[in-house]
Amino acid sequence: MSEAAQLDPEDRKIITLARSVRARNSVAEGAAVRDETGRTYVAGTVALDSLKLSALRTAVAMAVASGATSLEAAAVVTDAESASEEDRAAVRDLGGAGTPVLLAGPDGTLRAALPA
Repeated sequence: MSEAAQLDPEDRKIITLARSVRARNSVAEGAAVRDETGRTYVAGTVALDSLKLSALRTAVAMAVASGATSLEAAAVVTDAESASEEDRAAVRDLGGAGTPVLLAGPDGTLRAALPA
């Protein structure tokens, strides 16, 4: 059985949401996080002259600003080979070290499941 087939439907959902925001906004990365109640927060890369944020850090910030107290999972769709330490730290700050960070390619194929 393929790794994608073994993914929980809720994890597949956040990868799909991250992929969609990346494509819709034509940004370098798309990300989605799921909080402790199952709510999802979706964001793309922020690249303003005065503000630069990765998609994953933006999604975590949106969750915090909306009152989330924990994360169940995070996903990032990117061309990059891995999630940065800063991105994983943001997930870890809210969700804890065991929160999975799902790294997927632009086509939505899961490349890795990293610990926060």
